[in-house]
Amino acid sequence: MGICIMATSRCTTLLLCLFIIVLCKAVPNPDSSKRVLDKPLSDEQHYENEAHNPEYDHEAFLGKEEAKEFEQLSPEESKERLAIIVDKIDKDKDGFASKEELKDWISYTQMKYIQEDVNRQWESHNEEKKETLDWEAYKKFTYNFMEEMQYDNDDSDIKMYKEMMQRDKRRWSTADKNGDGSLSKEEFQNFLHPEHADHMKDIVVTETIEDIDKDGDGKISLEEYIGDMYSGNEEDEPEWVKTERESFAAYRDKNNDGFMDKEEVKEWIIPEDFNHSESEALHLIHEADENKDYKLSKDEILNNYDVFVGSQATDFGSALTRHDEF
Repeated sequence: MGICIMATSRCTTLLLCLFIIVLCKAVPNPDSSKRVLDKPLSDEQHYENEAHNPEYDHEAFLGKEEAKEFEQLSPEESKERLAIIVDKIDKDKDGFASKEELKDWISYTQMKYIQEDVNRQWESHNEEKKETLDWEAYKKFTYNFMEEMQYDNDDSDIKMYKEMMQRDKRRWSTADKNGDGSLSKEEFQNFLHPEHADHMKDIVVTETIEDIDKDGDGKISLEEYIGDMYSGNEEDEPEWVKTERESFAAYRDKNNDGFMDKEEVKEWIIPEDFNHSESEALHLIHEADENKDYKLSKDEILNNYDVFVGSQATDFGSALTRHDEF
C-alpha cells in the first residue's frame, strides 16, 4: 500500500499544485489572471476580506507540520534566526533587502528545495548508484505493486495506475533528450519538475488539459474550468467562483470561442511574463515596507517576521528551526 501511495503522489503532485493554486488565487489580487506552477500551497485563503492572512504563507511554504513546529518558537527566537538570514539576503551590505536581492534569494531557496527533492528521489530509485536511470528500473520501483494486485479488467484502480504509468512513460520520453531510454540526474530533475525546463512545458500543458477536460475533446470549457475547483451548484456558489467565471472570459479564453485551447492553457499555467520569485518578492515588500521606500530594512523585516516565516525567503521556514550556513 505504501508503494501505491508513493506512485499516486509522484504522478499527481504537479497537478495538485496547479489545482490548489487556483483556489488560493481566487480572491482578486495583482496576479489573479495567472495560474503558476509551484509547490503545493495552503488551503487557507491568502486574503480574507482583503486582509492578508499570514497562515496562508505559513502552511504554503512550511507545510502544516513545519508550521506547527514554528508555532512553538518564541517571537524572540524566530527574529534572532531570521536576522541571520536577512544579512545573507543583503548581498551589497547597504542595510536593505531590495526587490532584486529578495528575488535572487527566493530563487535560490526554490532551487535548493528542488535539488534536495531530486537528490532524495535519485538515491531511492537508483540503488545501484549508476550514472543513469533506465525506464524499466524506474517502472519496477514505482509500479511493481501492480503485478501483485488481484483485479478484473474493469477494476477502476488498476485502470488509474495504468494511465499514470503511461503518462509517466510519456513524460520520461520527453525528459530523455538523447533518446537512449535512460535519464541522467539532470534529465531526471526535468522529469520530476518539468515546469522548470523549457522543453518540458508542453507536456505540463498536456497533462493539465487531460485532468480537467472531462469530455475528452482536447480543450477546457467554462464548465470544466469551474468544475475543477468548485463542485457546488451555481445558485449557491461563493463570490470567488463568480470572479473566476469572469476571469475565464476576460483572461483565459483569448479568442472568445468558449473554450481554452492548448495555447490558452499554456498562457494560463506557464505565462511567459510571470516570474514567481519576483512576484513573491513584491508581495513581501508590499507587506513589510513600512516607510514605502520600495526596499526593506532589517527592522522592517523583523517587525513583520510573521510574514517571512511563511515565505520562500526562509527556505520554506526550515531555516528558522535550524542554524544552517548558506
